Amino acid sequence: MTGNAPFSEPGRENPSPGVHIQLGRPNFVLLTVNAEHREPWLANALVQKLLHQTWQEATAWLASDYLIMPNHLHLFCAPRDLAFTIEQWITYWKREFRRKHGHGEWRFQSRGWHHRLREDEDYSAKWLYVQENPLRKNLVARIEDWPYKGRVHDVRW
Repeated sequence: MTGNAPFSEPGRENPSPGVHIQLGRPNFVLLTVNAEHREPWLANALVQKLLHQTWQEATAWLASDYLIMPNHLHLFCAPRDLAFTIEQWITYWKREFRRKHGHGEWRFQSRGWHHRLREDEDYSAKWLYVQENPLRKNLVARIEDWPYKGRVHDVRW
């Protein structure tokens, strides 16, 4: 270290922009989006209905399995139209969702976190891990008891 520069831990505060798309291979992405200030407004039937509807309409990327927690959501998605980056798609569906719900206090953080599943990563294992979120937070006793999850498009690995 030189001079008086502060020490900082390695790592990123934000995800790297873009998703490296590999043609002819699966391109599933696990996306996590937080509510602004981690406010717990997401886990309700209206939010689920409107997000599901918005993802059905926002088809530059196809939303697959999702789970909505009180202050964040997890969503598997895959590109459909390579002219749109994942960041453009996230911005688009957040804006469309905001137009539908009419609650000024319902806001997302500005960015989402995304992780492209590698070929050796198992989609079903990742999906099981996501579904266990409500169990880990003691919100339900069984995975199947959590009502705020679903599938928008049937995207296959």
